[in-house]
Amino acid sequence: MSQYYEVGDETLWNPSIGASRLFLAHVRLHEDELGMASGLGPMDGDECENEAGAFREYTEALVARHLRTGHHVILALSEGFVATVLVLARRAGIEPDALRAEATTAPVQGDGGAARERLETFAARLDRAMAR
Repeated sequence: MSQYYEVGDETLWNPSIGASRLFLAHVRLHEDELGMASGLGPMDGDECENEAGAFREYTEALVARHLRTGHHVILALSEGFVATVLVLARRAGIEPDALRAEATTAPVQGDGGAARERLETFAARLDRAMAR
């Protein structure tokens, strides 16, 4: 069995139930951390509707926070989740401003564009692995 993450009639992702439960648990955790809704609704009948406007704001805030932190444990714990959200965002036509090189005036994780590059590489690898 699997579940569906959708925007309108378009399926963004069709993960297994286990992967979906883990992902949604991370979504809710990061909603609390960011103090904002993700735009991802509850899983209803194996479908999760995505409200694009809220998801855009959530993705922007999540990616920006990820790129700003220099805390190695937080980075290790969140990098896969942030990359997964980035894949879904891009499939929904959302490109976070935080990924533009000129978007950040403060040092990014103390290593400039390397953090951005790691996230982009991870997201590209996940995009190929995430079923639609």
